[in-house]
Amino acid sequence: MTSPAPETPDPPENPQPPDDARDEAPRRRPQQRKQVLLRLDPLVYDALARWAGDELRSANAQIEFLLRRALTEAGRLPRGTGPLPRRGRPPAERPDEGE
Repeated sequence: MTSPAPETPDPPENPQPPDDARDEAPRRRPQQRKQVLLRLDPLVYDALARWAGDELRSANAQIEFLLRRALTEAGRLPRGTGPLPRRGRPPAERPDEGE
């Protein structure tokens, strides 16, 4: 015979936040990057992935690079657009040589 599983108390149906948290609006972490589902012809994706590999980028980074280049050439890249995020490991910090 097996023993019954220990009973766990049911969580309250409407848990209340602490009094100091009730007055604040819920904080959501701003999304840094927009996520987009993109459907591509498999042969187009394969060619894009090969090109990205040749330039040491991911397929996603290559798509963004090409879209930004096309927008710039068309004069449609918004002024407030930040630079492409740097990929890979950050550069190693070097101790100052002049001190």
